[in-house]
Amino acid sequence: MARYHFIKHFKTITKHRHQVIRHCFNAGIGFQGLFHDLSKYMPAEFIVGAKYYRGDRSPNEGEREDYGYSKAWMHHKGRNKHHFEYWSDYNPQTKKLSPIQMPKCYVIEMFCDRVAAEKIYKGDAYSNKGPLKYFNNGKQRRLENHMLHPETSRQLEYLLKMLAVRGEKKTFAFVRAWARNRVAMPWERKESTG
Repeated sequence: MARYHFIKHFKTITKHRHQVIRHCFNAGIGFQGLFHDLSKYMPAEFIVGAKYYRGDRSPNEGEREDYGYSKAWMHHKGRNKHHFEYWSDYNPQTKKLSPIQMPKCYVIEMFCDRVAAEKIYKGDAYSNKGPLKYFNNGKQRRLENHMLHPETSRQLEYLLKMLAVRGEKKTFAFVRAWARNRVAMPWERKESTG
């Protein structure tokens, strides 16, 4: 019989959620951050999380190992717009499921989520380069399988590279300005026609 870790799982998801909220406030989308990952406390996700809790990775991985898929993850991604998997729809031209460009506010929340997840799962071993490394591990697969819109990928990668090179303080200052439309991504800046 499986051993359920309700308290440990609750502490982990709450610690992660609070870290994301802090990052969202630093990024200029604080109100949005207050609603981050609330579905993790719903029975469809929480019970699975407690059952497969390990503390160093997502419990959804354990459920996938047992069943070949994760019902908890399907529940989660369908309710949380900061996951790129939420942003796909049937394309009438290609007759296939296609990724949709994520709105900026959700790209920012996804960035905050990635950084917070790395901090929670890595603990003292956290490095500003970790979130970029995690992103790069699956980048080619996501793009080849048309899981992530290329522009969303480009925006997230730019922010993760900035974090790896320039650090948290400068990156969050840029993200905050980007959220408020005070700066643009380098490829979005209009050329001066002087």
